[in-house]
Amino acid sequence: MRFAAIADVHGNRPALEAVLADIAALGIEEVVNLGDHVSGPLEAARTADLLMERGFPSIRGDQDRILVELRQAGGSARSDFQQLEHKHFDWMASMPSTLTYKERVFLCHGSPRDDAAFWLDRIASDGGVRPSGIDSIEVGAEGIDAEIILCAHTHIPRVVRLRDGRLVVNPGSVGLPGYDGKASVPYVVEVGTPHACYAILEHAGAGWCATIHYVPYDTSAMAALARSKGMLIWASAIARGWVQREGG
Repeated sequence: MRFAAIADVHGNRPALEAVLADIAALGIEEVVNLGDHVSGPLEAARTADLLMERGFPSIRGDQDRILVELRQAGGSARSDFQQLEHKHFDWMASMPSTLTYKERVFLCHGSPRDDAAFWLDRIASDGGVRPSGIDSIEVGAEGIDAEIILCAHTHIPRVVRLRDGRLVVNPGSVGLPGYDGKASVPYVVEVGTPHACYAILEHAGAGWCATIHYVPYDTSAMAALARSKGMLIWASAIARGWVQREGG
């Protein structure tokens, strides 16, 4: 069994196209998608169209959920919301928040019980983002009867082997390698490369293994689009993989 996992495309269609081409070149036919498909200032509708066309087994991320909630509340002036049509909202609304794939793989966005949780990584009190400890990771995996648990949300690729042998994998982000946020404290995530990212999962004689793949693509158009909409942190992250604030 061999398949690819993608996540956190965030409307970056050129990055998605590069990843899908790389997956096809490797002869991989099966792909699962862990959510946050279109949110942000980029190409929400065009990205949704491509993903709908491919029809991958997919779940809804926290940002997809928020877009659906905005529609239910009557609308939004957000750039991504304004691009989307009824068919795109219906597509996201139809997705589950979690999914079991081929009886062996559990798909979630943040953690198995919270689509907006940092799980394999944590936000420290100083605003740094660091790997979580094995004890807290295993608490999050309690009750999940699957050989592999796939998660996303942080955009940070990570592979963790639990002490009972289960594998937890975050495939990183296809479309957005850096961003800022605020939880208990302000924080910044920076992957350090502008390349699009995904994971390949493969079951061989010794069990499951995971590899993280980085795919270069021309980032200039999406960085310029983010910049034109005043999203300077997105623009710098897409162009360089590092976050640069205005004037920095």
